[in-house]
Amino acid sequence: MGAQLRQVVDKRGNAHELPSAVVDMASTATDVLTRQQRRVLLAIAGSQLLVLTLWFSASAVAPQLEIIWNLSADETAGLTLAVQIGFVAGALLSSITGLADAIPSRRLFSIGAALGVVANTSLVALDADDVPVALALRFLTGVALAAVYPAGLKVMSGWFTAGRGMALGTLVGALTVGSATPHLVRGFGFGWQGVVLVASVLAALGGVLMAAFVNDGPHEVKSGRFSFRQVGHVVRNRGVRLSTYGYLGHMWELYAMWTWTAAFLAASAAAGGYGDRWISTATFFVIAAGSYGSWLAGRWSDRFGRTLVAGGSLALSGTIASLTPLLFGAAPWILVPILVVWGFAVVADSAQFSTMVTETASGEVRGTALTLQTAVGFLLTLVTIRVVPLIADAISWRWAFPILALGPLLGVVSMVRLRRSPDAALLAGGIG
Repeated sequence: MGAQLRQVVDKRGNAHELPSAVVDMASTATDVLTRQQRRVLLAIAGSQLLVLTLWFSASAVAPQLEIIWNLSADETAGLTLAVQIGFVAGALLSSITGLADAIPSRRLFSIGAALGVVANTSLVALDADDVPVALALRFLTGVALAAVYPAGLKVMSGWFTAGRGMALGTLVGALTVGSATPHLVRGFGFGWQGVVLVASVLAALGGVLMAAFVNDGPHEVKSGRFSFRQVGHVVRNRGVRLSTYGYLGHMWELYAMWTWTAAFLAASAAAGGYGDRWISTATFFVIAAGSYGSWLAGRWSDRFGRTLVAGGSLALSGTIASLTPLLFGAAPWILVPILVVWGFAVVADSAQFSTMVTETASGEVRGTALTLQTAVGFLLTLVTIRVVPLIADAISWRWAFPILALGPLLGVVSMVRLRRSPDAALLAGGIG
């Protein structure tokens, strides 16, 4: 492994000949990257950030649409659920048909961005009589994003072998800021149509940025194609299985937290009598904090081990989810900083589960393993995105989030088991 890393460093123009342990540690820092790698890292992450503003462009204005369009609770939740379903459908379709291999990743990214912009922009022409059409457009947006996010991961992996945890963590951090951005736009006072249009413009710029400023990396390879006949090989792989269990625990919590943070803050503010003008901006910072968490966790996982960092992130986020009833109704200066810490931790582990799968799955089933992990994880988000508002309606928003702590609990157990297993030797150059 160490010789491989030294050879890669030499090919990128860095003349250092370092021992394996030093290379493993040094590769986690951006100051050992070549100028070209730094430029590409920023360009790919920037493209991802801009295009992923489409994901929550409608969810960020759901409270306004609920009033203007007289939406039911199911229809309001559907604005986010439709994107999740579309993403799963698009990811499976892309893998089964081999589309991800037939079209270069950078081009597929830009095509997905363009389709997402069209579907998202079409929302502004709708009114209260067109809710089914709106849900269909959100579904199509999810399908388009299924071409964007995995393609971004593949492009980034083509540029990095050493320090891949850091690189993919940076990419997930960009996804996090992009997902949070519509809340910030809403906080500036834009109406729902303005938020949707701004997200579309940003996404269009992201597609252009990828096409114009990113080339294929020196390690670009074709990904494995999804095959149902290979699922058995995947699920029998203990390392992949435990990594996926951790990912499922993470996804149980993540998107429900992102989707309903604004509603929780609004209900908490009403209970405490603190007004609501600050909520959209606070929601942005709560979600966007995960960008730094993803980047930092990526660096730490390359240095200290993936299971330790992922397990620690799960433990912290699950603990805060459990404590939210005690925070409900508290002053914003108390509540928001704690939720920012939650936002930091809730997504910090995300990229590491994908990285663990690439390190434990054999080459011939790696595409199947990644596709299965992603598809099942996003399917699971449909449960908690719907359950959280049901709990809020039945009891109150005070008790809506503790159920999310069940996922991190499963994830921590999985990471402990993986760290104690022989498969840990395959992770982060043997660190675990």
